[in-house]
Amino acid sequence: MRVIPSACRALAVAGVLLCPRAAAAQAQPDPQALQEQIEQLKKEFGERIAALEAKLAAASVPAAQVTAPVAAPVTEPAPVASPGVDVAPIVQAPASASGSKVFNPDIAVIGNFLGAAGRNTVNPSPALQMKEAEASFQAVVDPYARADFFMAFGEEGVELEEGFITLTELPGRFQAKAGKMRAAFGKVNTLHTHAVPWTDRPLVTQNLVGGDEGISDAGVSLARLIPNPWIFLEATGQVYRGDAAGGELYKSSTPSDLAYVARLRGYHDLTESTNLDLGFSFSHGHNASGVVDDVDLGRYTTQLYGIDATVRWRPLARAIYHQFVGRSEVIWSRRDQPNGLQAASGMYVSADYQFARRWFAGGRLDWSDHADEATLRDSGQSFILTYLPSEFSQLRGQYRRTSYGNGPVANEFLMQFQFAIGAHGAHPF
Repeated sequence: MRVIPSACRALAVAGVLLCPRAAAAQAQPDPQALQEQIEQLKKEFGERIAALEAKLAAASVPAAQVTAPVAAPVTEPAPVASPGVDVAPIVQAPASASGSKVFNPDIAVIGNFLGAAGRNTVNPSPALQMKEAEASFQAVVDPYARADFFMAFGEEGVELEEGFITLTELPGRFQAKAGKMRAAFGKVNTLHTHAVPWTDRPLVTQNLVGGDEGISDAGVSLARLIPNPWIFLEATGQVYRGDAAGGELYKSSTPSDLAYVARLRGYHDLTESTNLDLGFSFSHGHNASGVVDDVDLGRYTTQLYGIDATVRWRPLARAIYHQFVGRSEVIWSRRDQPNGLQAASGMYVSADYQFARRWFAGGRLDWSDHADEATLRDSGQSFILTYLPSEFSQLRGQYRRTSYGNGPVANEFLMQFQFAIGAHGAHPF
């Protein structure tokens, strides 16, 4: 690089311009020659700056992009993007991201502490209990799949609540899952315990859909969006091994005793601040089959039908201070038993309103028949108050009054405290 001559010329010109006495002692310089020298200096400095900028741009290109053309076959030209066509190849993550994410998925732990006061002789709860601590491990496997694992740690042991892989880039715009999952039946069944908007699950879920465990089993799921110009519409079909809720709901005695779940969900924005979510669900499985104690039980099945609706209102201007969520779910059960068909049903209706920055108030009405004895009916009312100290903790109180079909009325006050650490992924909306 010719740095020294250029610098000398620059110093010479500066000396001529800044030293009038020395310039006066010499011959009067030619103004046109000085202008030509200045232009030459500008040109040389401009070329050097452009060369340095080019080197800086070349040094900032990721290593994967620099080496990729060398490894590519010479006979095949690089793909050229055309308008409306995506030709993006598989691009590896930068070294910094790959080193931190490949072996370190997003990890979070959510604690769910529950206390109970009052009297309940039918379904009593401990005065104090660490109901559950959920540990989640979530990460992208590759550009075509992601994996989610949820471990539930309770006072009685550890279990795999969910663990599945999701294939996101299948032909025909399908999305598939395989592993242990909570079935896509209704709304409450899909929620983990800490994501339920109350301290407990409604009576219809406990009596007809298997309680806290619900329809959760090993299986495969296939979902697809149905394009249309009116609403968001999604259809889901699932096949499970056939064991759910500890065998109280579904019990697989042979490999062919599979359980099936189907769901059609529609979503639509009514206004810029209000939306409506509707779902229709169906489930079929075996509750008993084969021979037990030399008694032929035959093949008995349970079928569930469900309709759920959710209305959300959240004004854009005051979204952090006010919102409203109304929920309802109706479920019908058809359970074959040795003593005949049991046709049971149940439902709940709830409303939750945020009246301040961190405060929520709500109520719930629910009733449900018993799945194995439809003549028994439970009903209940609840009032809930929730306070959020921060984004990582939650304090909730619930007064619950339950009238059991096979026992006395129970009046209880439930207190829940939840706290979380780590990056926990969002649950289905």
